[in-house]
Amino acid sequence: MHILITGANGQLGQELAALLTRHSNVSIVTTDIDTLDLTREDEVNRFFDNHHFDYAVNCAAYTAVDRAESQPELCRLINADAIEILGRVASRHACRVVHVSTDYVFDGKGHRPYREDDPTGPTSVYGATKLEGERRLMQAAPDSVIVRTAWLYSPHGKNFVKTMLELGRTRDSLSVVCDQVGTPTSATSLARAITAIVTGDKWQPGIYHYTDEGAISWYDFTIAIHRLAGITSCRVTPCLSSEYPTAATRPFYSVLDKSKIKSVYGLSIPHWLTTLEEVLARLSGKR
Repeated sequence: MHILITGANGQLGQELAALLTRHSNVSIVTTDIDTLDLTREDEVNRFFDNHHFDYAVNCAAYTAVDRAESQPELCRLINADAIEILGRVASRHACRVVHVSTDYVFDGKGHRPYREDDPTGPTSVYGATKLEGERRLMQAAPDSVIVRTAWLYSPHGKNFVKTMLELGRTRDSLSVVCDQVGTPTSATSLARAITAIVTGDKWQPGIYHYTDEGAISWYDFTIAIHRLAGITSCRVTPCLSSEYPTAATRPFYSVLDKSKIKSVYGLSIPHWLTTLEEVLARLSGKR
């Protein structure tokens, strides 16, 4: 089995590559912007002409949510145009696509976990371009699988967990929003789910939701991070989103219903606290 991972230098890409290389019957090729520009169809065509892939897992995205408000064209180029190109080229080469999307496609005004068929209503440029990417991919390559996720973190790169660890160790106090609720998701956990999809025999195209189990606010998540990391010198206080204005509007509630992916692919999903403990252990060098 030959698998392409795009955006391989990111959090999910690194975790996915590490997992897939452990499979003896899997051969992977990893690319990022420096080796494959997904916004150039001629380049993507040449790349696929020179390689055979059974699956392409797209981990590439424009994820600077606030900056996207002032760079909508660039955000759309990466999150929508490039995804359509990948889908079109992959389809011509009989290659199935797995694409990672986001909870930001919803408006965040709900009060129960969002299902895949719930009405979308993004409130930010980032969310709107990710939704556009979903739709254009399914038009170009209807046999694709789209996995929406949320609150992703890992031992790699910049993310909320690593930021809270740094701030907790360098500041005496910290305010974190308490009125935004979602589910922290380890990139390793998501990578395991994607690995199960592409290495299994239950391929069913469509949109799926995947996060770790549970729901929590950013404030409570920070409390858990500091407690598990043994950080006691930083006082964490809750604040409202209105007290911490950002360029892009965040969903207030973005818990995702994972019933479909569990039913179709038979996945067992860990609780966010379990996966947080795993990541913190890796960051501390204990695993």
